[in-house]
Amino acid sequence: MRILIVSQYFWPETFRINDLAKSLALNGITVDVMTGKPNYPEGYVYDGFRASGIQIAGWSGLTVYRIPILPRGAKGAIRLALNYLSFIISGLILGPWLLRKKQYDAIFVYGVSPILQAIPALFLGRIKSAPVIIWVQDLWPESLAATGYIRSPKLLAQVRLLVSFIYRRADLLLVQSRAFIPFVSNMANGTKIIYYPNSVDDSFSSLSSEVALPHIAALEEGFPVLFAGNIGSGQAVEVIVGAALLLKDHPQIRFVVVGSGSRREWMEQQVEALQLKNLHLPGRFPVETMPGLMRKAGALLVSLADEPIFAATVPNKVQAYMASGMPILASLNGEGARLVTEAQAGLVAPSGDAALLAEATLKMFNMTPVERDRLGNNGRTFFKLHFDHDMLTERLIDILGQTFEARRASS
Repeated sequence: MRILIVSQYFWPETFRINDLAKSLALNGITVDVMTGKPNYPEGYVYDGFRASGIQIAGWSGLTVYRIPILPRGAKGAIRLALNYLSFIISGLILGPWLLRKKQYDAIFVYGVSPILQAIPALFLGRIKSAPVIIWVQDLWPESLAATGYIRSPKLLAQVRLLVSFIYRRADLLLVQSRAFIPFVSNMANGTKIIYYPNSVDDSFSSLSSEVALPHIAALEEGFPVLFAGNIGSGQAVEVIVGAALLLKDHPQIRFVVVGSGSRREWMEQQVEALQLKNLHLPGRFPVETMPGLMRKAGALLVSLADEPIFAATVPNKVQAYMASGMPILASLNGEGARLVTEAQAGLVAPSGDAALLAEATLKMFNMTPVERDRLGNNGRTFFKLHFDHDMLTERLIDILGQTFEARRASS
């Protein structure tokens, strides 16, 4: 089987699609990737790449075709919109020429924001008579409204029409959360929808690692609560600041926020203004160090904003945290909270409630090591049953094959 993956983001940017693409190739699938030039999250093109021109290279048994895009820049909605638009235009103009001699059994879209990246994939699917499968990771236009990128009701309505156009022309829609199904089905006009969750690679569940870890003093003593990932408005990081302020008289408890994003500078300002000695922001580190850093923590923290759209979302770090076998502190509503509770993998506080997050943190701190280990082991067991990487890779191969056979039977 030969498939084309269309994703604006790909290695060396750290997204789930990297491991999945690699595993498909290891399972005998011929995989090509059409992607942009890596520039997430910092906003500038990584060393070794250039924003202009086409770059073609092999990676882990795949062929990666990189098309020109405008880097997203450090800040600004306009620059971000131009970044999205540049990938669509490059994909529509250069994709058919770049892949002119290629035939595919399926085209697979990794549908993180922007879902508009599916437009060139749909065009290629039409040209090559290949089914298009979109793996929906974010809900548009709801996520645009929740994060404040678009506030105009008229513009949001136009985006909704465009997303509906995309969904209706796909052959299959995969959704990363069961709670996505009603949102997507309302715009899909009968396109088949299948629940297909995220996972993480085996390094997160491995108890040993040869990766050299950075020294982070805040993780070396006391009871560190680690947050790892994007530090943005959707993550409601103000709840972390609030909990740290409420727990400032418990010096053993320290919040360690690893990563980067649009709200990191604000957090640094709050640390200084409030004199929070229990909140540390050591920076961003390579993804391969994350499993080892997680195992140094006393608990792992995940948070999302108190918005209806985020209540339907399962952050990928939930699976990563479960796989690591560490207890979870979840400042979540909805589906993410339900999974942590069902797995008995940690303690849950409502989104945006700093007081209840602080209360849950103190409760976990006062648990015995045996009690915390039980929570972590529960999470790892739940991960193996529902989110195992190899199991989900095999399932995706079946889905791809069935979609191809259905398209061939109908043509």
